[in-house]
Formats: sequence, C-alpha cells, structure tokens
Amino acid sequence: MLAATIAAVSSVLTGPATATAAPSPSRLATTTAPSPVPSESPSAAATPATTTSAAKASTPDGTPTRSTGGAKPDGSRTTGSGGCGGKLAFGKIESCPSISGEEENVWTVTSTVDGDTLYARLRRISGESLDARVSGPDGEVVCYLGPYLDECRLGVASTYTVTVTLYYGHGEGAYTLSVESMRAPSECDNLPESFFSFASAGRSGTLPAGLAVHCFKFNQPTGTVLQMMDQNGTGDVQGPILDAQYQLTGCRVHHTTECTLSGPGPYRLFLEETYGNEALYTLRMPRISHSVGCPTLPLASFGDPGAAVGRGTVPGYDGVTCHALSSTEAGTVVVRFNQDANQHLDWRVYDADGRRVCEEYFAARSCALPVAGSYTLLTQNQYWEPVSYQVAATALHRTEGCAAATGTNWDQPTLLPHQTSAVQTNCQPFHGEAGDRVMVYRGPTTYNEVWSWLVDEHGTVLCTEGSEDDGCVLPATGTFRVISHLLYWDAGSTDLTYMMQVRRLSNPVGCPTITPGAYDAAPAGALGGIRCRSLDIPTEGTFLVKAVRVDNYREYGTVYDSTGHKLCTGIQCQIPAAGRYTLVLGGNGADSVIDMESRYAVALLPWLPAGCEPVSDTGWQDAPHRGEFTAVGQHNCLQLTSPVGARIVELLPGDATSAGSPEVTVLDSTGAYVCSSSSSLRQSQCTLTGEAPFFAVLNSPDGAPTAAYSLAFARTDGPPACPVLPGDATGATVTTAADRFAVCFSIPADQHAAKEAISWKRTSGAGDARLSVFSATGSRYCGPTSQAVERTISCSLPPGQVTVILETDAVDATYQLTHRDASTPAA
Repeated sequence: MLAATIAAVSSVLTGPATATAAPSPSRLATTTAPSPVPSESPSAAATPATTTSAAKASTPDGTPTRSTGGAKPDGSRTTGSGGCGGKLAFGKIESCPSISGEEENVWTVTSTVDGDTLYARLRRISGESLDARVSGPDGEVVCYLGPYLDECRLGVASTYTVTVTLYYGHGEGAYTLSVESMRAPSECDNLPESFFSFASAGRSGTLPAGLAVHCFKFNQPTGTVLQMMDQNGTGDVQGPILDAQYQLTGCRVHHTTECTLSGPGPYRLFLEETYGNEALYTLRMPRISHSVGCPTLPLASFGDPGAAVGRGTVPGYDGVTCHALSSTEAGTVVVRFNQDANQHLDWRVYDADGRRVCEEYFAARSCALPVAGSYTLLTQNQYWEPVSYQVAATALHRTEGCAAATGTNWDQPTLLPHQTSAVQTNCQPFHGEAGDRVMVYRGPTTYNEVWSWLVDEHGTVLCTEGSEDDGCVLPATGTFRVISHLLYWDAGSTDLTYMMQVRRLSNPVGCPTITPGAYDAAPAGALGGIRCRSLDIPTEGTFLVKAVRVDNYREYGTVYDSTGHKLCTGIQCQIPAAGRYTLVLGGNGADSVIDMESRYAVALLPWLPAGCEPVSDTGWQDAPHRGEFTAVGQHNCLQLTSPVGARIVELLPGDATSAGSPEVTVLDSTGAYVCSSSSSLRQSQCTLTGEAPFFAVLNSPDGAPTAAYSLAFARTDGPPACPVLPGDATGATVTTAADRFAVCFSIPADQHAAKEAISWKRTSGAGDARLSVFSATGSRYCGPTSQAVERTISCSLPPGQVTVILETDAVDATYQLTHRDASTPAA
C-alpha cells in the first residue's frame, strides 16, 4: 500500500505499510498523484500550486495516466541538466539544483535487510511541484513520495529506484532528497541512562534542512513512564518511538505530555522536522517512573513548614519541574503552592511506577498516598513566562504542629490562627460525637481569603458533596480537625492572622435563651453578644424572628431545629412543633466571623399580632395615632377598622423622619401579607384583600434610633365623604397642627372638569405640604406631589366624585386650597 502522506496533516507518522503490485492506470489517476511539495514555511507547504487535472495526459477512453517524464522515442532516459541522479546513501541529503520539462532523475538506494521501511523526504527548494515514485528490483512501484516525510515499506533486501520528475512535466525546479532506514539506520545516537534524569539538560542538536529523520536509541524497562517535553527549539520537531519489533510504543516526541513505553526494548526514536526545514532542538524525556534528579521535598508538619519548603522556577510554555516525595506510611497530604504561582501551575503526583495518584483539580484539599514509598510531584507551567514558586506537602494523617484542641460551644472565645509562611497549613483539633452537625466560620483580620475543611483522625476529608443543609455531619465519635490556611500572601509578610469559630449546630450549647415576647414592647431577646440564640417556642405556628444591632440595622440569621437542619432564613418562620430552636446570625455564611462582643437584640413574636389598638380610617378628621419605639428591634401594631375590599392610604406628617416615619406592613387576620408603606400604602393605595380584621405592624426603619411617631389612615373609596372644596376663587382655608397634619376635601362630579388645576398656598405659620387626588373608587390619580409651600398642579380626573388630600408638616399653619377648570386662565 502507499505510505500515508496524510501523516503530515495529522502530525502522526503511521506504521509501516505492506508492499503491493503497481496500481493500474485508473488507480494511478486517483491514488498516486503526488501532493504539492512544501516550501520553507508550513503555510506555503500546505497550499497546492495548481490543480492536478490540467497536467495529466489521458488514454483514448479518457482515463488519465502519469507522465513518463523524459522518455525519448528510442526509449532512453535523461538525468536532467543538473546532472541529478545516482546513488542515495542513508542519512545523507542529496541536492538537485535543476530539473526541467519532462526530465527524470533516477536515484538508487540499497536496503540491506528484508522488510525494511524507508523514511524518505522529497523537498522542493524552488520552482514547480515535484513527483517521485519508489520502485522495487522488479520495476513494480512500491510507493509514492509526497511533500512531507513518507514511510515506504520495502520488500526483500535489494536495490530500489527513486524516480523524480516535475509534477506537471514542464517548467523547472530544484529539490533535495534524503532517505533513512528504519531497521538499519546509517547512525543512531545512544541516549544513556543519565539522559532520563529530570536534572539532565537533554540532548541538543540541529536537524539540517531536507533531512529525512535522525535516529536515537535507548533502553528502558517495558512500562517505563516518560515525561515528553516540548523541544523549545525552532520549527515543528517531532517523531515516534518504536520498540524492538519496530512497532509504535504510544510515545511520541512533540508536545509536553506523559506516555508509557509499551512493547520490549531497546527503543528507537526517529526525529524529524515536519516541513523539512532546518530546526534546532533540545530533546528531553525524563523518566517519571522511578524518577531521578528531583530535589527532595520532605513532608511538612502543620504550622510553619520551616525547611520543608520546595522552591523552583518552571520554564514558560509547558515547562515542567519535579520534587521527590517520600512517606513512611500510607496517608493523605495537602499540596500547597504560593498563590501567585498557583495561578499558572498545574501539579500531579505519581507513585514509584509512574501511576498518577492525584492531580490539582481533584485534590486541592487532599492527595491520598496509597502506600508507604516514593512519589514524584510534577509541576507544569501553563503561562508563557517562567514562574518561580514555593511548595509544601503537609501530612494530613499526622498531628505534628496542630493547635491545642478547642470545643464546639457557642460561648467560647474566637480562635486566632497565625500564618507565617506562604505555604503554611494550620490544624485545629476538636472532639465530636457521631451525628454532630458542625459549622466552621472563618474570616481574615485584614483583606484576604481563608480556606478551611474538615478531616477525620486519618486525614480523610469529610463532607465533600454539596448539600442544601449547613455544616458537616460527623460520621463517628472521636477527634476531628479543621484544616485551614490563608489564600493570599504578599511579599514582605511575616505573620498574618485570621479568625475561626468551630460551632455545633445540632443541640447547641452556650446560646442565650429567649421566649416569645409581645407587640408594643421591647424585644424578648435583649441586647447581648454571642452569635446565636436558643428559641423556646411553646407551640407550633408562624413567628416573627428578627435580629437587629444596637444601631437598629438588621442582622440576617438562620433558624435551625435541634438536629441542625435549616428551618428558615427570613423574618417569617414557620415552626413545626413546640420545642427548642436555634437562631444563628449569618448561619450559612462560613466566610464570616461575628465577634463574641457584637451586641444585638432579637424580636421573637407571633406572626399574627394580638392586643393591637384600633385606629380609624378617617385620620384626616380624627386625632392621629401616637406611638413610640422605646428599644431597638421593637414592633408595634394597630388594628384597622376598614372592611374587606376597602382602599386605604397611610397619612404621615411631611416633616416625619427616621423612626418618626415607621415601616408599616398590613396583614389580614390569617397573617397573609396585604401591602406595606414601601409600596402601595404610600405610593398609590392599598386594597384590603383577604380576611378581616386587618392589622398594621410597625417597626423603626434600619439605622433609625428609638423615637416617637404619629400617623393616621384614610379610606379613599367611599363614605364618610370629605367636605366639598368650593370651585370659586376663595376655595377653602384650613388650619393644621401637630394633631392635624392631613386635610381632606371632595369635589362632586358636576363641579369639576376633565382636567382641573388644583392649588394650595400656605397663608400663615410654617412648614410645607404635598397633595394627592383619588377617584370615587379610591384609586390615586395624581400625587403624591413633592413638598411645597405653594403650588398648582394640573390633574386629569375621571368622571364622578374625586377626593383631595393635603398632607402637611406637623406644625401650626394655615393653607388655602382652590380648584378650577384647567382650561380656564387663572384670575
């Protein structure tokens, strides 16, 4: 069969092909036409000069045939004006300065062993594309040569002919021709045992332009694992490694990768430059199995690793370095590089036989060394520049360097681990019982990131699978350890610290206990430290659970049941049964440590209020409701008198601020949300849906101090009707004060136009006002406007009666209100 010319495209040389008889003319037309010859560059080599059909002759029936080159009428052949042709020696490069027209250059090469494979390279130097065929002693064609390296399987030991012509039979060209024997190469450089050390500088050399291949030979045990390295030279240097039976071993010099020598040795490597160009190379194939030349990296203890730190610089572009590890027992280790280097380096650990034990992506927290013995740690650089690094491998199955044991109670002090090395790993032991659900909270004291995970006494990492629940359930009773370290280490750092809290979510100990409190009173959970509270709930039901700091800002918490399973994370919490539950601030936030002295209060209340003071829905004529928040976290309540389906709005003094402007949430009698002051209750109107009676729950806004407040409610969709606002120029005059900061007027359907100009003006006193207009069904059509001492607004009105509400500051003042058809000019 033909040698696989597509080998250059795939960059993989195929195995030897078997010899066949010369193909028929029709076979020649479809399978034997040579590919274009490469130029000096890969891009040029891959581009055909012209199409092949234009240069082919054909038989009377139209079947294309090959040109016979320089055949004369008398049957003799020419060798070309360059005098090219003659004997080819293995490992040499023959140069032909000129071949033209239909000339043929005939070369001969002698094989000394049966079943040899000929490596052949026909390289175009200039001019037209070339064609070549290899024929046996019987004249039968054995193979054809293309623009890349060809492997041609020969038959018996004999002399073979290589015939070179111009592909199209016209023009002129120049070329080089080189051949080498697979089984009896002209020379084969020996690679000694020292070559396979990681400390070896390798073998450097130059592949001349046009050379077919260069042979190297070596011996290693079958199954040896090699680290193939990029040649870091010029051109595209590559080549296969063959075993003693000349079969592919699975190893190939080209890119940085690992491979295993299959088949028996000794082995041969045939190195080539894909495009036949001159190329410099440095050949390196260090041995991973039973590696040598790697600096020793002792296993480090926890804490500062001291002298057990490896250092090195990895060359760019897939450079590789190594370290030798040794363990006197099976166990786990954590491999740590300084963070900057770890951005670019990948690492892998191999056992003595070259089997990959673990790699960075899957073993960032733990690498299991299955037996006592020697191991090799390889680092590979994915960056284009060299990377300098530090590395430590800390034994997780040992306890040297661990801190003193700590407990899991919530009232114990926060831990403060120190880190004095970029590759240090810390260990914090604690005792746990089977089934305990443990959470580790951690946080840096200055900008950084802290990593932590749990291991058992053997160094096995726990809770590796994701879970919707917080914490880690301990599989047995015994001593467990928190493994931790800082991620970032700046140059010049000597001692960095971070905080850590090891806490038990199940059956917690050390949390202050609170029971449900009451509305219109200070929170049940008074101000205090420790990030948890035990909630003694007397009955199932829905409860309000809210933690606030001393400045009244909310602290987000999680409520857990007695087994440590998450129950709720919001303010509204459904309690399934009477019992003890636990509130933990930032319960699911492992990356946060809340100081033991951080004081906060907890409001624990039945979600549905009880004992609430009734409040009217005619706040524009009745005295407003007055209340006060006397403690942070306090919640007050009011019972609304409006029926189901009514539309109401909240009325507030225009100068109300901070706690004087409470957050209001309206609930129905089942506790279902209806509306709030942050939405429709202030900005449009609130429709009372659900079941009556309705309740308003009040609390001070985030960050607002304790203070008194006053507010009112007004129904906008029906009786009782507000006084009529006259349509004359005088309108109506109203007086406001602290007990009356809202006034209401109605404009009958027959006393307003489709668009009205409504004005207000303060005529005495202080403060300013804002105005809103509602339809007969209670929908807000205009407003609320901005605060102003006087202003005229133009409002498009629906048919029917409308309601006008003016809200003022809670100060003494007098306002005049008027309205007119907006199409009528003002008097």
